Amino acid sequence: IRCPVKECDEEILHGKYGQHLSSHREMKDRELYSYINKGGRPRQHLLSLTRRAQKHRLRELKRQVKTFAEKEEGGDIKAVCMTLFLLALRAKNEHKQADELEAIMQGRGSGLHPAVCLAIRINTFLSCSQYHKMYRTVKAVSGRQIFQPLHALRTAEKALLPGYHPFEWKPPLKNVSTNTEVGIIDGLSGLPLSIDDYPVDTIAKRFRYDAALVCALKDMEEEILEGMKAKNLDDYLNGPFTVVVKESCDGMGDVSEKHGSGPTVPEKAVRFSFTVMNISIAQGNESKRIFEEVKPNSELCCKPLCLMLA
Repeated sequence: IRCPVKECDEEILHGKYGQHLSSHREMKDRELYSYINKGGRPRQHLLSLTRRAQKHRLRELKRQVKTFAEKEEGGDIKAVCMTLFLLALRAKNEHKQADELEAIMQGRGSGLHPAVCLAIRINTFLSCSQYHKMYRTVKAVSGRQIFQPLHALRTAEKALLPGYHPFEWKPPLKNVSTNTEVGIIDGLSGLPLSIDDYPVDTIAKRFRYDAALVCALKDMEEEILEGMKAKNLDDYLNGPFTVVVKESCDGMGDVSEKHGSGPTVPEKAVRFSFTVMNISIAQGNESKRIFEEVKPNSELCCKPLCLMLA
């Protein structure tokens, strides 16, 4: 084919005509002469292409969507594309997939929150290995990660342990360390021994009382706010609050049975803990109760003070 551009007149092979024509940048009506491929390979399905090829094929549509998004949606291309996808799914009656996509868009996701998974693990008395087995099975069978992995649960658990939340007593407490670090110590240190006590070696993870109380109250934040709302006490956020706690100590049985493998150990595990019984707030001369523990004897509402092997 002879090139129609003035002052060129070059003769080009039929197959290389389009390539040659693209070198003439100055030619405005280039499209009129461009070589049209009427035969050749059939077009591959859009989803089977590489990401680069998908971008290439959709570039014109992408440009139109971008223009629309900038004009109508403040430049939010993602929202426009997601909405188009949702409409396409619903038009084909694929409502389940559309609902899942909508949940992900709203930040809910199809999976459970780590804190919810932790609550499920504790309330159903599953050990870590039992939970992990369930997590793997559900993931393999459903193909989706509905339960969260163990490491996510451990991270969520840290927020429930004393020393996690920064706090400040006003006025400051006397003779109380400002350090909230948790340490491994002799669990009976500081407890006055009576004559009847057997000399026993202990190792314990002991928390500062005030740090443990702050963490327990932080964990109960939603219940406290709900209770205040129910009694129309929104203005009393600064307190003063009266918190009644019950202290308790229980043996946790023979730990050698809980080890699974390894040598049997003669120790007993002991837990010192407390339960928040009720919280009230002073209003004028009367005191209004905004929280009361429904099951004060349940071990699920025990807040740890000291976990000890004796």
